[in-house]
Amino acid sequence: MTPTSSLLRTDGLVQPGVRAGASLALSPTHAAVRAEGLDELDALLRTGALHTVFQPIVDLDTRRTVAFEALTRGPEGSALQRPDALFAAARRAGRLAELDRACQVAALAAAEAGGLGAPWTLFLNTEPEAAGQRRPPALPGASPHAVVVELTERALTARPAELLRMVDLLRARGWGIALDDVGADPASLALLPLVRPDVVKLDLRLVQAQPDAQIAAIANAVSAQAERDGTLVLAEGVETEEQCATAVALGASLGQGWLFGRPGPLPAAVRTGSPGRGLPLGARRPLDTVDSPFELAARRRRVRVARKPLLVQMSKQLEQQASGSGDACVVVSTFQHVSQLTPDTRARYARIAQRAAFVAAIGSDVPPAPVPGVRGVRGVHVDSGDPLTLEWDVTVLGPHFAGALLARDLGDDGPEAERRFEFVLTHDRNLAVAATSALLGRIAPLPPQRP
Repeated sequence: MTPTSSLLRTDGLVQPGVRAGASLALSPTHAAVRAEGLDELDALLRTGALHTVFQPIVDLDTRRTVAFEALTRGPEGSALQRPDALFAAARRAGRLAELDRACQVAALAAAEAGGLGAPWTLFLNTEPEAAGQRRPPALPGASPHAVVVELTERALTARPAELLRMVDLLRARGWGIALDDVGADPASLALLPLVRPDVVKLDLRLVQAQPDAQIAAIANAVSAQAERDGTLVLAEGVETEEQCATAVALGASLGQGWLFGRPGPLPAAVRTGSPGRGLPLGARRPLDTVDSPFELAARRRRVRVARKPLLVQMSKQLEQQASGSGDACVVVSTFQHVSQLTPDTRARYARIAQRAAFVAAIGSDVPPAPVPGVRGVRGVHVDSGDPLTLEWDVTVLGPHFAGALLARDLGDDGPEAERRFEFVLTHDRNLAVAATSALLGRIAPLPPQRP
């Protein structure tokens, strides 16, 4: 997808100024379209009258097609033909997840009907607001092609717990994950280690705009992720040979855009196979699923003991690293109880939230929005028997820095400054990622967007 979402393309063009979820100006014509669209949406979802086209994705070294992205639209000639109108109608009707699933089912069926098989890979889109609200559809029959599902950073920041569960479901099914629009928003860089995508899709601005410091920072972050995990880099919006050369310079091995082909029916060649090979999607080892980041760390690292004043300084040092990591940083912390969110702590976290991509605070009685810009816990409480009520955790993830302080209260009575904690301080990226992922399962989702 593009920064406005591939589902917003009509004939391969992105509708300027229109994002998924953006409402059109309510002129009389548009108002009539909206009213008509809701009726058509109901009929469309009953009948499954969706239309799917496919855009090729090529290996930039050989220019051989290795995959196709499925782009699903409403019936031709209808008020919902354009994907922006289609998804806006579904959002107004509260049926976004239903439409999202219908589009994926239609795309899978169209791929099977078109004979898509090995070695090609099929890329599917999912709407971020619908991600995690239902299980992904099954493949029709025993289709031999691989599937990669595209996610955007908005999906993880809006519903982190649900989306990470969806990622686990998709990977358990053998499907790959692509993180879309990387570079369009700082969150996309910060969330790379949490999603651990098989494919990173570079925002088209990176290949179409003049190089600047921000583009260089994005290229460095993507390169670091590719080196760590073997992530494939795909450049979108490639329309000229010059842009193709830029994509290669940015580290892309895959390309998509009008230079290589516009959306349309699957070519007849997909039925006969190809001498080429498909995408080398490597297996991703599942992260440890634990409720207690401290227990996870204690299994891997030596546990030490310190009083609270030392841990206060260690946590502040990590928080300073977050502030210095720029706007592509994730910070998730636990505070045992909301009473530990002192005015000084709240002020620090409000400042961090102004810079970081995603900041969250977890603890008993911590509300869903405890500090401006800071996300809180799901529901209202962390139960008294929950292991997190004993933990003091600070995790920081950036493109080039990872660190975590994972501590557990030893239950001392007496003055606050005399309280002792057993703790692990780590800069092991894999351990920091696992701890952060475990904590994200507690984060409250943002309410759905409204048109």
